[in-house]
Amino acid sequence: MTAVAFSAGAANPPAAGGPDPDSALNILLWIVVPYVAITVFVVGHYWRYRYDKFGWTTRSSQLYERPLLRLGSPLFHFGILLVALGHVGGLLVPASWTDAVGISEGAYHAVAFGLGTVAGLAAVAGAAILVYRRRTVGPVFSATTRNDKAMYALLVATMLLGLGTTVLGNLTGHPHDYRETVSPWLRSVLMLQPDTELILAAPIGFRLHVLAAWALFAFWPFTRLVHVFSAPLGYLTRPYVVYRSRDEQLGTRPPRRGWERPRRPRQQVGR
Repeated sequence: MTAVAFSAGAANPPAAGGPDPDSALNILLWIVVPYVAITVFVVGHYWRYRYDKFGWTTRSSQLYERPLLRLGSPLFHFGILLVALGHVGGLLVPASWTDAVGISEGAYHAVAFGLGTVAGLAAVAGAAILVYRRRTVGPVFSATTRNDKAMYALLVATMLLGLGTTVLGNLTGHPHDYRETVSPWLRSVLMLQPDTELILAAPIGFRLHVLAAWALFAFWPFTRLVHVFSAPLGYLTRPYVVYRSRDEQLGTRPPRRGWERPRRPRQQVGR
């Protein structure tokens, strides 16, 4: 990984005919937007948990329809989980680290493209089934809010941009090595030394995917996607639920038939 990946990147002049990294538009898109999205993502989740705990839910529609949900939900959730893990490894782990453990660049990209394509197709197919279910099943559609529709549109658009750009580049024989542009740019943003030249060297498809992802992160805290950060840890310590059974065979005392005569309290000693 070269030193330019973590530099401020303000001293180098733009290439002839290329975009100016110091223009107001590029500073807005590749410096301001990322930090605004990260801030809204963090502060928004804190606000949502602090003031809207009862709204921190998936608003499950399982009671309305199950067959399509059983098919689409696992496809989407397992697919998007693998996609997220692949993004974390590809964006945050420098190429020098994988080289140091003996993983060649060709082997890395072959595995990343193969598994990423399968996971991406599964996530898109699952999302398509879930969207179809929400549109065609009456009770589910009635429970779908405008917020849900915007969230689904933004989520699907982000996935299609990423999957389409990757697959198209490999099918045309000109795959782009994002670990030389997008990955070091993101790490420079996280290290508070954003280098816009790196992201501007990426194809337009990757840049659109990145912008859609920032928009999704900014919208995330105000949608049902907050359930990603939920875990049923309270179930491990909550008390047992007390209920009365209708089974006559349970219990140590045989059931009495009819009305039971009330017993008199014991008379106090000395009276």
